Amino acid sequence: MSDKLSSQKIQYVTILGATGTIGMQTLDVISQHAERFAVFALTANNNVKGLFALCEKYNPNYAVMLHESSAVTLATQLKNIGSTTIVLHGEAALCEMSAHHQVDIVMAAIVGAAGLHPAMAAAKAGKRILLANKETLVMAGNLFMQAVIDGGAVLLPIDSEHNAIFQAMPQHKSSSLAGMGVKRVLLTASGGPFRNSSIDELKTVTRAQALNHPNWVMGPKITIDSATLMNKGLEVIEAYWLFNARPEQIEVVIHPQSVIHSMVEYIDGSVLAQLGNPDMRTPIAYGLGYPERLSSGVGSLDLLTIARLDFSAPDRIRFPCLRIAYDALNAGGTAPAILNAANEIAVEAFLAEKIGFMDIPNVIERVLAEAKVEHVESIEQLVAVDKMARQSAGLRIQALC
Repeated sequence: MSDKLSSQKIQYVTILGATGTIGMQTLDVISQHAERFAVFALTANNNVKGLFALCEKYNPNYAVMLHESSAVTLATQLKNIGSTTIVLHGEAALCEMSAHHQVDIVMAAIVGAAGLHPAMAAAKAGKRILLANKETLVMAGNLFMQAVIDGGAVLLPIDSEHNAIFQAMPQHKSSSLAGMGVKRVLLTASGGPFRNSSIDELKTVTRAQALNHPNWVMGPKITIDSATLMNKGLEVIEAYWLFNARPEQIEVVIHPQSVIHSMVEYIDGSVLAQLGNPDMRTPIAYGLGYPERLSSGVGSLDLLTIARLDFSAPDRIRFPCLRIAYDALNAGGTAPAILNAANEIAVEAFLAEKIGFMDIPNVIERVLAEAKVEHVESIEQLVAVDKMARQSAGLRIQALC
């Protein structure tokens, strides 16, 4: 071990959403660098079995479950094996673990609107935030980015696309893309499992088919979002806030091989792309080690085996969710929060086999059309808007059942 490495301070990590795909991959990368990182807190929704196994293996200081009953069960199980991990529950505990004075890094990987408050807590406390939760920026982009600035936090995007753009951006920062010599950013999309399906075929898509992503291993919600291209729509809104880009400066390109994770085009005609195997451990390792590079356990990219890279424009008629997301971004205010809430409820209904695949964009569009879009003033306002949009989406779904 080098003198530099041996003298490095151990960095303590809180993982929000530890039992999910991103959380598990974060733990995998951390385990490869035990001399640099230690797990401070692990959180999960109500997956007691999953969080128990992680606590047994990584021995965090704290574990947090959403509901008290799950926390009691977990605490009992951990006590039975002599674990010293302290078990807490509730949103306040999630925020506490995000802002704790001993924590250096927060992996924000809770799926959905539930991740908003703990991510805000981390921002206000000035943590290094590895943001894998799309909804934080989609719902509260202006409030969150201001909290990052005010708190002195370091924000690193972990979505493979935004992480790729971040890597391809110039090191000097400006208040605008033009000020950095950037013309536009290009978000690549695999196109999902139905890239070549007709509208008639999309109407009969099953839950199992939609969950069978050709390239990425992800949780069920984000996998459905990838299939509808809503995932890419949410990423467009994220890019708007992360890179201070106008909607017309953000372009989506279908790239089925998922080798180029995104690109940045400069005003001189140069296009810089970040390439790699489709494995989230790459951006996770980048975020943990930034500005250094860490080994991630991801294999080398074999361009000779890939042989070709294909690109095409997204079809906004067959995949209207992308168009709807751009519409919400252009509408501004609370429209993206409404979009996100309606999408979450519609995806839940599809996963429960209550509605069809093409009902998802129909529900979202109807909810947006009927909602009153307001200027964003506070988190409390967004929580109320989120609740109303969910109720509206629920009513639309009931009418379809």
